[in-house]
Amino acid sequence: MKKIKLPAVCFAVLVAVMMTGAILQAADAEKIDINTATEKELTQLDKIGPAIAARIVEYRQTNPFQKPEDIMNVSGIGAKIFESNKDRIVVGKPAQNEAEPAKEASKKKK
Repeated sequence: MKKIKLPAVCFAVLVAVMMTGAILQAADAEKIDINTATEKELTQLDKIGPAIAARIVEYRQTNPFQKPEDIMNVSGIGAKIFESNKDRIVVGKPAQNEAEPAKEASKKKK
């Protein structure tokens, strides 16, 4: 009788450990707002390293993203990278400090 209980207990522990791992992995897959995320936060996206993250931040300073697909306008980001991240990318309002240069530039044109 004891021999049967030990495998059942081991199985229950294994399932609990696997569920904890799945929960932690889901936490890593949080949504990232590409208009406000830091370079470090952007590197949490698949296939986005520090160099591309810096280009995203630089791009959005003058061209705030209007929709997730706009990220493909950044050099180095194509359809494959977008497709692997599209479920994690959200677009909110641009950060105030980054939207200001675009507003100032439009005022100068008038």
